[in-house]
Amino acid sequence: MKRLFLVALLIAAPARAEIHTVPYGDLLDRLDTRIGFETLPRKPEPGIRLDAPIRLPGIWIGEHFAGQIISGAPHDHLSVAAAKRPLRLRPGPKGQNLSVAYHRGFGSNALFPLGPDGFDAISGRGEGAVAILFDNPQPEIGFRLHSDYPAPLGATAAQGTVTVHFFNIKGQSLALQEFSPERGPVGHGFACPGGAACISGVVITNTDPGGIAMDDILFQQRRPLF
Repeated sequence: MKRLFLVALLIAAPARAEIHTVPYGDLLDRLDTRIGFETLPRKPEPGIRLDAPIRLPGIWIGEHFAGQIISGAPHDHLSVAAAKRPLRLRPGPKGQNLSVAYHRGFGSNALFPLGPDGFDAISGRGEGAVAILFDNPQPEIGFRLHSDYPAPLGATAAQGTVTVHFFNIKGQSLALQEFSPERGPVGHGFACPGGAACISGVVITNTDPGGIAMDDILFQQRRPLF
């Protein structure tokens, strides 16, 4: 009985990896794939509403993974982070998933995670969760985020935080990184310890008052020869 209990604990225990930050510019030189959203028509906000996960070369993008629960307002919160095995994407309610629109800060199309206020409300664009599922486990990944659009009359709202949850292909939580986003478009890079390919998926949430937008996702598609 004790042995069975120990096995159950080991199965239930989350996997842990000391995922660390790396300069986004370094990843531009090392990784072979950068995903943007220019293949979709360029439209002003609110843009194009996406109510199901979307397929792009080497990745799927959606709201969350099977087994997870999204709650909260006015921002999405990952109230249950544990994902089912194997890792797979699930959509949220219609109008509360994702949109793609032209973004002045990036000067290109960008991805907006839609929060509880939904696609039609400016307060819903950028306040949601976004999940990325990679075709192959990754040793390093990166993306650019934009926060803090200029407010009327020069007012600036207080900053929130961005939280990045990392998962392996079994749906086990590897690590969590939380940071205050810098204003404007900023690149963020992350790497597994020892060059191991440990990242199969991420979920990104935020509490920034103006929400966030995403562009230029970096990862590796070609497998190394050695």
